[in-house]
Amino acid sequence: MNIGQLFKTKSVDDLIRDSEHGENRLKRVLGSFDVTMVGIGAIIGAGIFAMVGEAAVGVASGHPAGPALILSFVLTAIACGFAALCYAEFAAMVPISGSAYSYAYATLGELVAWIIGWDLIIEYAIGNVAVAISWAGYFKELVKNLTGFDIPLWLCTDYRTFMQKGFDLSSVPEIAGISIIFNLPAVAIVLAITGILVIGIKESARFNSVMVCFKLAILAIFVGIGIYYFNIDNWTPFAPGGWRGVQSGAAVVFFAYIGFDAVSTVSEETKNPKRDMPIGIIGSLIICTIVYIVVTVALTGMIPFMELKEKIAQPLVAGLEYNKVNSAVIALIAFGSVIANTAVLLVFQLGQPRIFFAMSRDGLLPKFFSKVHPRFRTPHVTTIWTGVAVAALSAFCNIDEMANLCNIGTLFAFVLVCAGIMVLRYKDPKRERPFKVPGGVVLPILGIAFCLFLMAGLDKLTWLRFFGWLAIGLIIYFLYGMKNSVLMKRQ
Repeated sequence: MNIGQLFKTKSVDDLIRDSEHGENRLKRVLGSFDVTMVGIGAIIGAGIFAMVGEAAVGVASGHPAGPALILSFVLTAIACGFAALCYAEFAAMVPISGSAYSYAYATLGELVAWIIGWDLIIEYAIGNVAVAISWAGYFKELVKNLTGFDIPLWLCTDYRTFMQKGFDLSSVPEIAGISIIFNLPAVAIVLAITGILVIGIKESARFNSVMVCFKLAILAIFVGIGIYYFNIDNWTPFAPGGWRGVQSGAAVVFFAYIGFDAVSTVSEETKNPKRDMPIGIIGSLIICTIVYIVVTVALTGMIPFMELKEKIAQPLVAGLEYNKVNSAVIALIAFGSVIANTAVLLVFQLGQPRIFFAMSRDGLLPKFFSKVHPRFRTPHVTTIWTGVAVAALSAFCNIDEMANLCNIGTLFAFVLVCAGIMVLRYKDPKRERPFKVPGGVVLPILGIAFCLFLMAGLDKLTWLRFFGWLAIGLIIYFLYGMKNSVLMKRQ
């Protein structure tokens, strides 16, 4: 086989035809409101409730963004905006499961499609590990404020974090001489969400919409409190880490924007994807950008940014405690974070199985991954596999490492989607495009540039882990995917 075969593309017509025929079809039940709420549900979560503290203080980079984190959110929104337009064009034109994986298959070839499909595991599955860990932190805070019971730390954190914070191992139970330290709440919520997703997409979407409305209301309450306690002196210095701090902050809070692209994973389950996909993708990004900027203004105005270091995983709670806000309000905000992160878990756990589903349908993963439940018409096999894997990792992993790895994987996917738009414009200029990115190739090029800029703000260890992950993926492709590819067998 020559090298050219590795970059053989699967036409848009073939992608759509394969999704509409046979037993492996999903049910089209979602409307524009549903997909917009899916986007908001995926975006607003651990990013705003947890990662803003790390970005403001500059834990990983050593360059604090401080109050200039507001500019970091604007910068990241611009980068995501370019990528969102490209996703919207693809999603309206290729209304099937698989997201960036399917788009790359149609434009850049099978090898690149595999790479991006493997890379998307970092975004959805690994990203969900970080969200589950954040959920557990706020759940512990909620239980403590409501009942006075403090869940033992060894039962809601990972071993490395436990040791880094200098806690005493003598208080930890042992089995066969091994200290039992794992994150039980994180495991429990992932498995519960997995069960909901197996039941059905429409039921999952309704559950998500309720959670979205609630968490927006909670954030509105926080903003009101933040404005009441706002102190302009907390904005001095405004940018303590200079431009480097703003860039590093943007790279970290990018995690807060991950999710609008998850809308594209439900294209195959949307009633009118040509209209609903652009509305859901772009609309959810605009709404969330406004929410983020307002919340960041409130937070950085109510507490000196370095004070967030004491409670970096729960920055909103830190802001409230600094101003001695009533514990009932703190419990309410903690409950809002639990709901917000539950919504993100739901959408990400929804997205990852559908990417595996699409890859399996193309022969790049074993056939049983593309099985559809006979009653619920959901990809139940991949949903359960994803749930078990995410639950296992969330029991023992560290949130900061998972979030940064998720960031670089997602940015890489955005780069390839922007590139794919330009390639398809050249290869298939006459294809109907219900939605088209304005300005020719200018905006896709800007999208690539902004994403690469944000990737440059991530630390070296994250880059090494990313390349290591891609190397593992390539080994699997050459040992299994290439030999079983449906496209290769057709040649």
